[in-house]
Amino acid sequence: MKKKYDVYGIGNALVDMEFKVTPELLQNLSIDKGVMTLMDESQQNKVTQHLPPPCKKSSGGSAANTLVALSQLGGKGFYSCKVAKDEAGLFYLQDLVDCGLDTNLIPDNLPEGITGKCLVLVTPDADRTMNTFLGITKDLSPQELNKSALQDSEYIYIEGYLVSSPVALQTAIFAKNLAQEAGVKTSFSLSDPNMVDFFRDGISQIIGNGVDLLFANETEALKMANTNDITIAISYLKTLAKTFVITRGKKGSLIFDSENMLEIEPYPVTAVDTVGAGDMYAGCLLYGITNGLSWPKAGKLASLASAKLVTNFGARLDISILNSLKNSSL
Repeated sequence: MKKKYDVYGIGNALVDMEFKVTPELLQNLSIDKGVMTLMDESQQNKVTQHLPPPCKKSSGGSAANTLVALSQLGGKGFYSCKVAKDEAGLFYLQDLVDCGLDTNLIPDNLPEGITGKCLVLVTPDADRTMNTFLGITKDLSPQELNKSALQDSEYIYIEGYLVSSPVALQTAIFAKNLAQEAGVKTSFSLSDPNMVDFFRDGISQIIGNGVDLLFANETEALKMANTNDITIAISYLKTLAKTFVITRGKKGSLIFDSENMLEIEPYPVTAVDTVGAGDMYAGCLLYGITNGLSWPKAGKLASLASAKLVTNFGARLDISILNSLKNSSL
């Protein structure tokens, strides 16, 4: 019998604010280009003072982007997260609901505090640099989990950014253990090279005795395996996950379906913004494998959608475009 939810997601709830910037501005502000950097609220406010008006604003965080894509395709998702009772928190909750996701958030029961925010800085080379103030999401706890919804899901999806907060890390481990006890398949994203560089122990704790599905880009996979050889990285990931994905940008992606290594072709485009490309890929792939698509077809859909995404600003596609891509990939 099909479960109520295709995917139960858990991640940092961040209001994403996207800005077009120059590499020179990043250099002047001493911001590391192309990665996610954590900062406190005062640091983030200082950076914001030097930025032009944002061109996009949405309820974000890696796992949220993935669950939104799944929902837009017609999948059923539940997203557990933590926001505060402030303007940003209420915006975040309403956006999730508008996207068709179920959530643990209740408007009249949000805690006091400050909702997390992420400055997404996009340079002309389409690279994305993120400056993140976690706010209340760093306190994501088992109280934010919905056990019955988790148990009634095909997959749990955990974003790697949770390892940067000790409380959220323990919650992620707790959620993964709950999923395994209930026979729910586990999926995990490495999320960012900095997570592998600085929080490897936390990543290893979440992966534990292995996951059913692991998502990584090529840089993360190589760093995880401590190698510059993709063949060695592939062998290493096989020790961590039953199935996995390695996205490779213009070179397409690789999927290990537990038996075969599949090469998913790229779709050449002119990229203007790579924000959310990996999240989109994960959402489309998870939708596919939980809704009857083969691994190759799910990979094709994921490749098509992530390629289309990077030709636009922001981490989402219009729902009509996404479903058109779904129909063309079948």
